[in-house]
Amino acid sequence: MDKLQKIWRNRNITKATKIRLVRVLVFPILLYASETWTLRESEKKKIDFLEMWCWRRMLRIPWNAFRTNKAILEELSITQRLSSIVQARILTFFGHVSRRDNDSIERLVVQGRIEGSRSRGRSPMRWADQIKAAVAVPLHECAIKAAAREEW
Repeated sequence: MDKLQKIWRNRNITKATKIRLVRVLVFPILLYASETWTLRESEKKKIDFLEMWCWRRMLRIPWNAFRTNKAILEELSITQRLSSIVQARILTFFGHVSRRDNDSIERLVVQGRIEGSRSRGRSPMRWADQIKAAVAVPLHECAIKAAAREEW
């Protein structure tokens, strides 16, 4: 975002073009390999913070200006937040892995059929846990639902 300061300052470039530049040049760098992330609420907030920082930077709105995030998103006609895009990519990747062969190593890892024991303490949030939370059904039912690509 900082390298594009000349573009953000240029008044001859329309707002629509600047929005497209952010979506094409900045967001793909953030979204690289986002399918494999384990998102907690704190990470979702950080992703939303970064998104709003980019939009404010693009519009040249200082951090101490009294503009709500909602007002900025309405001004730019942004309907889908970056954190929801990440969540959708995670679910799409889960569907892709679930439709693989039964002996696929990726499918075995996602479904948790790896032998061994965990270390002591509270179990960390796993990638599959967020799939269960997003769909609100057990993992084996998620895999059955993902078999139908159009419905998933």
